[in-house]
Amino acid sequence: MTMKTATTIEELVEMIEQWHEDRNLIEGATDKDQVCKLIQEVGELSDNVCKQKDIADDIGDILVVLINIAKRNGLPLKHCLEVAYADIKDRKGRMVDGIFVKEMMCE
Repeated sequence: MTMKTATTIEELVEMIEQWHEDRNLIEGATDKDQVCKLIQEVGELSDNVCKQKDIADDIGDILVVLINIAKRNGLPLKHCLEVAYADIKDRKGRMVDGIFVKEMMCE
């Protein structure tokens, strides 16, 4: 079996969506199942961040699960990012003691 190599992020997302389809992870799973898997993957990321280990696979695994959830709900990943960016693009603030503090707007 020859593995296709993706040249763009869009192609990679399509390959991951097909991987989910081939394993019945779209119709055969639930959002609840996938959110539980997402939490597990975030836990692995947290563990590796704390241990100062490589986190590339952890971030990738999280994205794979998010792609599944988006696909199951008919949401293109690009749309989800556009919605999130529209929400944060004008947000002002800064990090204070490791916490992002939003700048309060005066009316």
